[in-house]
Amino acid sequence: MSLLKPFSKLPGLNSANILLVESEEQFQQSLAESLVEETAFTVNVRLAKSLPLPVENEESRPRIDLVVFIINLTSELSLQSAEASLKCLDHRYFLGKVCFMATNARNAATPGERLDAVRKLAASLHCPLLFAEDQTPDGVTNATERLLTILKVAAGLVPMATALYLSNLTRSTVLQDIDQPSFD
Repeated sequence: MSLLKPFSKLPGLNSANILLVESEEQFQQSLAESLVEETAFTVNVRLAKSLPLPVENEESRPRIDLVVFIINLTSELSLQSAEASLKCLDHRYFLGKVCFMATNARNAATPGERLDAVRKLAASLHCPLLFAEDQTPDGVTNATERLLTILKVAAGLVPMATALYLSNLTRSTVLQDIDQPSFD
C-alpha cells in the first residue's frame, strides 16, 4: 500500500486535478460531469471507490490537488469506507487539500448519530464539510460551484491565497460545539 502524496509531482499549468472518492458511486458521476464543464481552467477528475489507488499506473497519474470524500449519510458503509480510506493519504493532504461532502442530510432516514460522526471526523481533521443535494440538477450545480472554489485555491490558481488559509476559514465546527445534544 502506497500513500497518496500531494507534492510528489509538479502541478500542471492552468489546470487542477480532483479525486472524488465515493464507495457507492451514486453522486460521483454526475458531479464529475459537472466539474469538467468548467471553462476558465482545465479540471481533470479522477474517480475512486476507495483508497489506496492502484500502484501500476502511479507514474502516469497527475498530482492530485484536492481529495473529496463523498459520504452518503443514509449508508453506514459509505462512512466506514471514507474512514478507512483516510489512512491511505499522506499527512500533508490535511493541510487544505482534503474536503468532505455529505449527501442526503435532509433525508428522514438519516440517523442523527451518523451526521454527528461525519461532523466530528471533519472537525478532528480540520477539513471543510460541505452538504450537497444529489437528487436535483440544481443541487449538483451548487455542489460543483462550491468544490470549484476550493479546488482553485488548492491548485494554486488564486493569487495570494493558499489551501491552508482557505481550510482555516472553511473547516468544520469545533468539537466543543458537536458535543452538544443534537436537535432531533
